[in-house]
Amino acid sequence: MIYIILSICCSVTVAILLKLAKRYQISIIQAVTVNYLAALTLCFLFFKPEIKLVIHSAPWPIYIALAVLLPSIFLFLAASVKNLGIVKTDIAQRLSLFIPILAAYFIFKEDFNDYKIIGLAIGFVAIILTFLRKSDQKEGKGNLLYPIMVFVGFGVIDVLFKQIALYKELPYTTSLFTVFCLSFIVSLLIVITMVISGKIKLQLVNVVCGLILGLFNFGNILFYMKAHKALAENPSTVFAAMNLGVIIVGTLIGVIAFKEKLSKLNYAGIVLAIAAVIFITLSQNAVR
Repeated sequence: MIYIILSICCSVTVAILLKLAKRYQISIIQAVTVNYLAALTLCFLFFKPEIKLVIHSAPWPIYIALAVLLPSIFLFLAASVKNLGIVKTDIAQRLSLFIPILAAYFIFKEDFNDYKIIGLAIGFVAIILTFLRKSDQKEGKGNLLYPIMVFVGFGVIDVLFKQIALYKELPYTTSLFTVFCLSFIVSLLIVITMVISGKIKLQLVNVVCGLILGLFNFGNILFYMKAHKALAENPSTVFAAMNLGVIIVGTLIGVIAFKEKLSKLNYAGIVLAIAAVIFITLSQNAVR
């Protein structure tokens, strides 16, 4: 369980860092770029990817799609944390698991049991309640675009990563390293374009923040993979503990540390989100 706890801590820490970015005037795109440089370096050191295999046999369309989506969704994640807070952003990210589940049904023709159907129904209600807001709040409705993009983006990314995991020609860790490399290149091109156009200036503080972000981002992945390896016979335990842990810890930090305002309906949505994850986890056990 120590790996699950460490993975939860790393995941929530990424959200906290993005929340603090506004306070310290961090350039998110610069930090994200350095984040991928740090992540691919750590990936190379820890996983020893078989780079030669990538040249001859690799699902390049999936790699390229992920290389574009990952930096883009990181920016939406940062915008969502900035405008709506850690609590709602974490819920949107965790409930994005519905997209790969729906993909499994409609694309991969997987059978659904009662638990999964109930989980999806509860999750749909949870999404609505979590993001309901009072009409007198200052933030505009347009800000809801950010968590929606987080929800959709992470869901699509999850589907693509699952396809990579099923690809037998390459080790998963080699694919992960390749995706990080391509994501770094895409992010770097965006930064260069913005610097040339005068929209941003390169600053050392963004490099430092990016290195810290990359460390925790990679830590989240590393400990999550180690948890699955340590609990190979109980993957649903890892799945449930990780998702529930992030929702609960993220909520506590958002409300206590950052004084994020939530209505009673929002709290009801959080409870239903936890219930949805539990039912989906039960559905995995039922299949087994």
